[in-house]
Amino acid sequence: MPFNLEDLPIVLHIKKMFTHWHVPRLVPRWNFESTVALNAAGLLALADLPTISHRTVLSGSASLFDVLILAPGIHRQQASSELNGGELPITGAMTTGYVFRIENQATVSYLQKIGKPGCLTTVHVVKAGKRTLFDGGFVPGLLYSLGVILTPISIFFLISIEDFWAVGVLFMLMVARLINVLVIRRRTIKGWKGVKEPGMEGDLLTLLSQDRWVRLRGLVDDLKEVASGQWMRDQTTVEGFATSFATLLVYMSSAIAFNASFNGSIIIACLLLSSVALLGLCNSTTRKLRMFDCIVYQDGPPKQYKRRRDMADELISSSKREDWAIGMGLIVPPKDQAVLVSV
Repeated sequence: MPFNLEDLPIVLHIKKMFTHWHVPRLVPRWNFESTVALNAAGLLALADLPTISHRTVLSGSASLFDVLILAPGIHRQQASSELNGGELPITGAMTTGYVFRIENQATVSYLQKIGKPGCLTTVHVVKAGKRTLFDGGFVPGLLYSLGVILTPISIFFLISIEDFWAVGVLFMLMVARLINVLVIRRRTIKGWKGVKEPGMEGDLLTLLSQDRWVRLRGLVDDLKEVASGQWMRDQTTVEGFATSFATLLVYMSSAIAFNASFNGSIIIACLLLSSVALLGLCNSTTRKLRMFDCIVYQDGPPKQYKRRRDMADELISSSKREDWAIGMGLIVPPKDQAVLVSV
């Protein structure tokens, strides 16, 4: 009779032991039918995106409709005055010869946007009527309007699914937005603009960094609206406390968003992403700057020059004076004339 190793008692005992033991899986079993957690959608509101700040610059202030635009960067709106990068370009009045600097951050930011290196860009400044959503054009106004109605629609859907945690998140963001809007409106009240010169025509040349040259034309009083004085004053102590509280509200809303349901988190995320996309498109298609009671817009394509001196000679010829060019350092003054050049 042949010998079979598996018939040994010890082998039979070992086989019996292994049949009752559970060997853990080294590779986890994936369940693709499980729901992905998305309770941190409120963290999107903390993103430091400058979209809201850019809108504040282009509109020159803030509208009450902005309360319904819930996009990332709400807590950064008060930093709109920093979008010019600290640049205060030298400017010469070709009609009077005076040389000064434009310290209106919104105007400088707009000129930086439309200016091109080695080119002279001409812009006009005209009086504007009552503020509307379509000051920057029809397409930007339409995009902005779509962004405004997204928030009420989102709140309606959240109430219909009875996710009141998510509704609370949106209301906290709206309160933070309201506080920032009210502070911006207080800080951008028109102040000192110099002596009135009714009926006088003005012509300014501004030298921006990277050899971008912009010519501003219009009535002197309108040019003063956008180029002189102050755009956004510093915050008072009370305004600083208010904006700090608004910032805390944005952070608190992100913490509370973890209590929202999966569907509520999806709605919050879609609202924030859609709003910032629409507002970004609105900013990129806006070709005009609203500053107090005036509108600044580009007139025609930029004109390119091979040398800056060629541009200076052409403008000297049209203005019939060269003192402004000497003061700006565009040309060398005569040897017998000592002039203080502004740089």
